Amino acid sequence: MTAIALNARPAKAVGLAAARRRAALHWVAVHSTAVAAALFFLLPFVFVFLTSVMTDRQALTSEWWPQHWQWSNYAKVWNTPGFLTWWRNTLLYAGLGTLLTVVSSVPVAYALARFDFRGRNLALMAVVAMMMLPPQVTIIPMYLFWSKQLHLSGTLWPLIIPMACGDAFTIFLLRQFLLTVPKEYVEAARVDGCGELRTLLRVVLPMAKPAVLAVALFQFFYCWNDYFGPQIYASENEGAWTLSYGLESFKGAHHTNWNLEMAATLLVMAPVILLFFFAQKAFIEGVTLTGVKG
Repeated sequence: MTAIALNARPAKAVGLAAARRRAALHWVAVHSTAVAAALFFLLPFVFVFLTSVMTDRQALTSEWWPQHWQWSNYAKVWNTPGFLTWWRNTLLYAGLGTLLTVVSSVPVAYALARFDFRGRNLALMAVVAMMMLPPQVTIIPMYLFWSKQLHLSGTLWPLIIPMACGDAFTIFLLRQFLLTVPKEYVEAARVDGCGELRTLLRVVLPMAKPAVLAVALFQFFYCWNDYFGPQIYASENEGAWTLSYGLESFKGAHHTNWNLEMAATLLVMAPVILLFFFAQKAFIEGVTLTGVKG
């Protein structure tokens, strides 16, 4: 019996060692794939950064590592005439547009999710239909209205003002999330004497914070990267250009200075990347919780 027990112990130890090796190999395989995927997405940004700190001559060669780190390239781009104006216009467009979109979309989404009124399904169908309508379809009559009737061409107001009327995509996402909020909370607030507006502000919005932050980030990124709208309405006035449209002009003027082009590109991308990293937890949580309940 003692001999059998002694023989069983080495066998058990060998089995544990084999299991540990398999677990280690599995860990290496999974993390190697993740590292490879991360490098695949990171390498373009590394290339942009390294090129942005090269000299004019080296940027035109096949060398990928800077011989002399030219940090002054960023100062040159920042001091380019009009660059700060593009920054100011983009912050105005993205910040004010996001605020107006969220403020105007939340009440509509709450009504579609919680109010039982005649034509609610028809209103929801209209919201979905507007999501499918590309902006290029309505751009000609809208441009004629803003330029000929209101004389606002050459400004960003034709892009900002309509956001005060809500956004179909934002309304739909918020409505889907608000459907997941338990009705008991809303009914309890009504029993306590809260009106609909107070219920929305004090009860529903705190619970919908992840979804609100997610749609706000969506809208901010859209406005920050928008090229089509500023090209249509603000192209005739250089003082109303945004970073996306101004960057195209900058590249046209410095088409042989790849280092300056990459520095300008990185300065345009940096705020969005930093914002996403700081808000990624709320962003991912909001996207995950915004389901398809209907």
